[in-house]
Amino acid sequence: MPNIRSSEKRVRVNRKKNLRNRMVKSGVKTAVKKYTLALNNDLTAAPEKLGQAASALDRAVSKGVIHKNTANRKKARMAKALNKAQA
Repeated sequence: MPNIRSSEKRVRVNRKKNLRNRMVKSGVKTAVKKYTLALNNDLTAAPEKLGQAASALDRAVSKGVIHKNTANRKKARMAKALNKAQA
């Protein structure tokens, strides 16, 4: 544990930010997993789940949790998989 007051505050702030970032990342992973399950099992629900997953990725980008290129790459791959499955 740090002795300097500003270092103690940094520890508190970092802990809080880490918790928020983990929650956001977990939400993204859950949305992507639901989309993948819909793609494999129920193709009619997959486009809706794709939109929800894309929205979760965009929210994570806006909060600075993941990089925008990472989110765009994931969205493109999910859309590509959906188009391939529907064809």
